Amino acid sequence: MADKSFLDWPFFEERHRELAQALERWAAEGLDGIDHADTDAACRELVAKLGRGGWLEHAASEDGALDVRSLCLIRETLARHDGLADFAFAMQGLGSGAISLFGSQMQKAEWLPRVRSGAAIAAFALTEPQSGSDVANLAMTARRDGADWVLDGEKTWISNGGIADFYVVFARSGEGPGAKGLSAFLVPADTAGLSVAERLETIAPHPLARLSFEGARLPEDAIIGAPGQGFRIAMSVLDVFRSTVAAAALGFARRAMDASLERAGSRELFGAPLFEMQMVQGHIAQMALGIDAGALLTYRAAWMKDMGAPRVSREAAMAKLFSTDGAQKIIDAAVQIHGGEGVRAGSVPETLYREIRALRIYEGASDVQKIIIARAAMAAHGENSAVER
Repeated sequence: MADKSFLDWPFFEERHRELAQALERWAAEGLDGIDHADTDAACRELVAKLGRGGWLEHAASEDGALDVRSLCLIRETLARHDGLADFAFAMQGLGSGAISLFGSQMQKAEWLPRVRSGAAIAAFALTEPQSGSDVANLAMTARRDGADWVLDGEKTWISNGGIADFYVVFARSGEGPGAKGLSAFLVPADTAGLSVAERLETIAPHPLARLSFEGARLPEDAIIGAPGQGFRIAMSVLDVFRSTVAAAALGFARRAMDASLERAGSRELFGAPLFEMQMVQGHIAQMALGIDAGALLTYRAAWMKDMGAPRVSREAAMAKLFSTDGAQKIIDAAVQIHGGEGVRAGSVPETLYREIRALRIYEGASDVQKIIIARAAMAAHGENSAVER
């Protein structure tokens, strides 16, 4: 059983502890029997189960009040039990986040109840073949045609691509150069001109696709927020959900540590438990250190956002960078402790080894998080120097 002492930290209220305990009980039973052989079907089933269980209530909100600590606790718990369950939950939140935060009352009324119940699967379509981390360089266009909008271009590496019921799509609408000329649109999956150009396979199976938009026509009210607000909307959504990626990494890391402790305590080597080897104790110590440090950064960022900080880009970047890179190291050590069993297909360490790698790329690659942190440090230095002068 993973360490739960962190729930006593002052970042949390009693409602968060109750949420974590209730989800732990549900996950132990509710995630049994999911057949992962068909990834699309498994995701649909998981979204439906999460909806029936009431957990998706935390992922979408008509008033835009998303409690980031709750989102992080849910992702950490689900990731520890089942990486695909974490993915299913996360995408319901990320995919509908722009609607929760900036959508019109009509958009919220039409889609958010379906997201929360699991009746509609959401997707966030930002990345393009030539524009991943550089959001301001998007090439996909949205042009006016009378009262309508017409979208042309491609999106790629879109989570839930091919199974989503709607996509929040970011395109260049031309109000200004670079980031100033982007807008966000709510695009139902059955929109004429939208097609799944390619399904993408990865080392940890998830529904992913490349999408093609060829003259995809949308009504005027499909825009989310105002024209030219797309970059702000995208960054605001990522500001909420980036910390939750760190939480998912923590879930993977805790599972790896639990498996390692079990292995070290039950496996004998040279007539003694594996744990008696000082090198193994060193691995376990580094695991514990990395998990606690990552959790402190993660829940600090979540707490700050919930307390009303307008932006937590620096704190969320620190949490995501440290926790995802740290989880990679922890899981690698777990593989080492398990020896040959650690690379056996389907074993816990091998599964986690494949699951963790993508977290260091999506929603801002590790190197991009370093840029964010460094720029924040330089900005703070400049402000402090100006005050001193």
